[in-house]
This record gives sequence, structure tokens and C-alpha cells, in this order.
Amino acid sequence: MSADSTDSELLYPLDARPGPVEATFAALQHVLASFVGIITPTLIIGGVLGLGSEVPYLISMSLVVSGVGTFIQARRPFGVGAGLICVQGTSFAFLSSVLAAGFIAKAKGGGPEEMLSLIFGVCFLGAFIEVLLSQFIHKLQHVITPLVTGIVITIIGISLIKVGMTDLAGGVGADDFGSGTNLALGLGVLLTIIVLNRANNPWLRLSSIIIGLSVGFMVAIMLGKVSFGNISAPLISIPTPFKYGFDFDWAAFLPIALIYLITAIESTGDLTANSIVSRQPVKGPVYLARIRGGVLGDGLNSALAAIFNTFPNTTFSQNNGVIQLTGVASRYVGYYIGAMLALLGLFPIIGAVLQLIPKPVLGGATLVMFGTVAAAGIKILATEQLDRRKMLIMAVSFGLGLGVILAPEPLSKMPTLVQNIFGSAITSGGLAAILLTLFLPEPRTALPPEAGEQQS
Repeated sequence: MSADSTDSELLYPLDARPGPVEATFAALQHVLASFVGIITPTLIIGGVLGLGSEVPYLISMSLVVSGVGTFIQARRPFGVGAGLICVQGTSFAFLSSVLAAGFIAKAKGGGPEEMLSLIFGVCFLGAFIEVLLSQFIHKLQHVITPLVTGIVITIIGISLIKVGMTDLAGGVGADDFGSGTNLALGLGVLLTIIVLNRANNPWLRLSSIIIGLSVGFMVAIMLGKVSFGNISAPLISIPTPFKYGFDFDWAAFLPIALIYLITAIESTGDLTANSIVSRQPVKGPVYLARIRGGVLGDGLNSALAAIFNTFPNTTFSQNNGVIQLTGVASRYVGYYIGAMLALLGLFPIIGAVLQLIPKPVLGGATLVMFGTVAAAGIKILATEQLDRRKMLIMAVSFGLGLGVILAPEPLSKMPTLVQNIFGSAITSGGLAAILLTLFLPEPRTALPPEAGEQQS
């Protein structure tokens, strides 16, 4: 695809410099599209692990690091970054593995600081796996195939749906768990998002989750489920490297490492889609340099996230739709996006207010998000020509991955290390998919590699 032949379709092509007003307006739309996605994983992790008063600070840091990471991707210093509007945000893919790491520390008697110390320690070291993979990402696709990626993403979504449904009912340990009020509140948010998402107005579709959360929050206030009396947060949140310390555990590290492997491939797809909507080449040396720089940026931004006390970052795919909708592909808009996100993060009162969102409201929205993750994995699998070998890989991977969620008892007699590693649906299912893809021979009727590449 030639950029020159299609730049006319864009109001502001990649290297154009919009005026401050136009750039600010375009950047604001990206912030609105990504804001909820950036903070929601932190809200979920904070709620499930019981991080309490630490959550506002963690939310602040997630916004600050997302802003810095977005600026790096757009600016592309020293070849780090894709040189596109690649909004960086906290990755949903790591949720299960991060929660597993937190529970490992909690099982040893650790409190919030010990849990966060272990989580950020393993996330920091794991980020360098993605940094390394960025240098030969194009070759790795022969191992991490669309089949493997689709299986892992589907397992991630399905394993997280339990978290969304639990929150919708009131959250773990809630006195009114499963009450009619909680279910009505959560389902009301869910219904609002569905209706707005089907609207003809693109702005309503773009803002469906924000509006759904806002409506649910207001209804919760009227029902007396929100109290503003306990808000306490400093005026400014100062980023402090490794505020909670640094810890490591192999059982916590391995699932995190596997997700870094998968997200490196996933980011390749997001960056390719971004190149398409930005009217940039999707083959050749320029494209490959963007992919390597973008995945390298993802890895280094995730290391930066761990240093400054937030969870791994990745390139958000929803912002590609904003580029297509607005016709603004200028990477300079990425500077404005980064500045807005960082400024939002420096004022932790925002995180303190967001922490007041009741679990049923949050669950109504996250149920859609997690279901969307699972649907995205199924969509990838649907593009595959499913022969007997691929069906067998899927069957075994789903069986092992989902089996440890539905029936955790068989692992209870195993050593703790084995329980912690293979008790993760992502690790069990993902490793099964990778190993079977490597060692199960291709059927004799399979097309030669050259033909397969031409079809794909």
C-alpha cells in the first residue's frame, strides 16, 4: 500500500503538524477512547487483591506511564517506538497472571506492599523478554501462529469473565453479594453499553463504555451505594521508582513471561492495523522497522511501568478506530495525548474518585470488555482452516487451560510450585498450544509453506 496515493484521504497525514486547537481536539478523543481501558485493570487488580488505599496512587501512575509511553511511541527516540499514534495503556492480557502473582505473595502472609513488590519485580524482568523478541519478531510468527494466539486470547477472555461476573454481583466477600439491586445495577450498565454501541452516531459508539459507567455511577449515588466522605488523596502524586520494593518468584514469573511472548505477537497485529489506517506501508523495510520499534517500545514502556509502580503496557487497538474516524494520523497528536494522560495522572484525586465506582457498575462494563477479549480470540481462530491437527491442538489447549479453572482440585495434591505455575489457565493452555504446534507434524495434505504464506 502506498502512502502517497492515499494520503489525500487523511485530514492530517503522519508527518503533518495540526494547529494546537485541532491537535488538542483530536488528542482528547483518543484520551476519551482509552481512559477507561487504562485505569480499569488497576481497579480490578486493586479490588481483587484488596490493595485499598494504594489504588489511587496506582491509577495515577498508570496514567502517567501511559502518557510517557504514548509520547515515546510517537516521537520514536533512538529508534524506540513505531512513529505512529500508538496509545499505550495497561494491558488486560496480564490480569490473570498479575492476580496470580499477587495471590502467591498473599499466601505467604504478605500485605499490599509485598504483593506489589512481587508483581512489579516479575513484570520488570519479564518486559525484557518482549524487548528481546522485538529484534526478531517476524521470525517468531512461525512459532506463535494465529492458532496459538487465538487460543491464548480466548482463554484470557474466558478466564477473566469470572472476575467481571463476580463484580457484577457485588464483589468477593460483599454482604449483599448477588442481591437484586446489585444485579439490576450491573445489568443496567451492560444494557446501556449494548444500546449505545448499536447507535448510528459514531460518538455514542465511541463513548458507550464511559457513558455506561457514568450512568451506573449516578444511579448508584441515588441508591446510596456511593459515599464521598472517605475521599482522601494528596494534591499531586509524585512518581517514585520501585516505591514498594523489588521481589521475585519463579512461579509468578513464568505466566507473566508467557503473556509478554503473546502480547509481542498481538502488538504486531495492532501496529499493522495502525499502519493501514495511517496510510503507511505494510510490507518492506519501513514497515519492518516500525514493527520492531513498536514492539521494542511496548517492552521498554512495560519496564518503565514496573519501575514507576504500574502494570504492563501495550498498544491499544481501539485508537486505530479513532484515527479512521477523525482522519487525523499525525504522530504529533501523540505528543498531546501523552501530555494529557500524564497530567491526569499527576492528580491522584481522580483515582480516588474512580475507586468509589461500585463493583456492580464496574462489573457491568468489564463483563463486556472481557467477553470482547474472548470474542477477539474466537475471531482469530475463525480465520484458520481448521484441519484435524489444529482441532486437536485447540481441544487439548482449551481442555487443559479451562480445566484448571473449572476443576482446580486435581492440582491440590501437587507441590506448591506446580500449583502456582499450572494453576494459571493461560500458562497451561498457552504452553500446550505452543508445544503441540511445534511437535505435532503437519498433515500430509497440507499446502507447501510458500502456498500457505501466499494465502495468509
